[in-house]
Amino acid sequence: MLAEVLTQVIATVAVMLMVSIGVFIGRKRLTTTRREWRTRIRTSAPFIAVLLVVLGLNRVMRQVGPTISKEIGFRLSATFYEIEGQFVLVFQEIAFPELTTYFSFVYIYGYTFLLVFPIFAYFALSDTRPFRRLLTAYSFNYAIGVTLYILIFAYGPRNYMPDLVAETMLYDNNPQYKFLTQEVNRNVNVFPSLHTSLSATVAMFAYRTREEYTKWFPVATVLAASVVISTMYLGIHWAIDVAGGLVLAVTSVVVADRIVDQGVLADLQAAYDDFREAVETRVGRLLEKR
Repeated sequence: MLAEVLTQVIATVAVMLMVSIGVFIGRKRLTTTRREWRTRIRTSAPFIAVLLVVLGLNRVMRQVGPTISKEIGFRLSATFYEIEGQFVLVFQEIAFPELTTYFSFVYIYGYTFLLVFPIFAYFALSDTRPFRRLLTAYSFNYAIGVTLYILIFAYGPRNYMPDLVAETMLYDNNPQYKFLTQEVNRNVNVFPSLHTSLSATVAMFAYRTREEYTKWFPVATVLAASVVISTMYLGIHWAIDVAGGLVLAVTSVVVADRIVDQGVLADLQAAYDDFREAVETRVGRLLEKR
């Protein structure tokens, strides 16, 4: 079942990407990217490497983190409930099947598309700063998010008060999604909401690049807002989790700006360039001997 759901998600997001690349990026930028992609990869290599390492560690910690969190984490489920009460149940009053289907689609497919498309969009720009800032912001979101998941042990509304949230639960309407979400997440990974922080991060980047991608900005804004709402509508996150996610998003963007603009990874870039040059020289000599 997991393979079937994963295939469905990949196929759907792939179609969304292909359409969006044509609509938002355009042939001219794609043509330029074909000529400049090697240079852009070299310039962005350290940032790509850092994100891949963070994602690898994040995957491991998402699996073992809950066990560690259960032992050392602050148990805040009751605290969250005392602070905001049954706020998320407001969505019960407006819930109907079509809306639930929309937010379920957005939570799974829309969120995945929202994270992946900007990577293509900003890589297609000759100025690599937005691309490098985006990768850095993603890295910071995941690094801080998974750290807080370990320090804070808390259940979301659908687990803390399942009888009250049952009507809009994601799995009740789409039981097949359970196999996918269990593979990448755990029900105690709630604060902050990474769905919120990463979606808000994308929306902020879309605002900043609204001159380059005029059509993408409103689409990204609506989709990001829908993802944020979906986390509460489906009873997955508390409003507190969403607020924490928004703070993390702003912090990540600010930190990413400083890291890229101040050349914090300049030494890593220089080391990478030296390594690449040494490899190319070595390969060239081997070819000459042949």
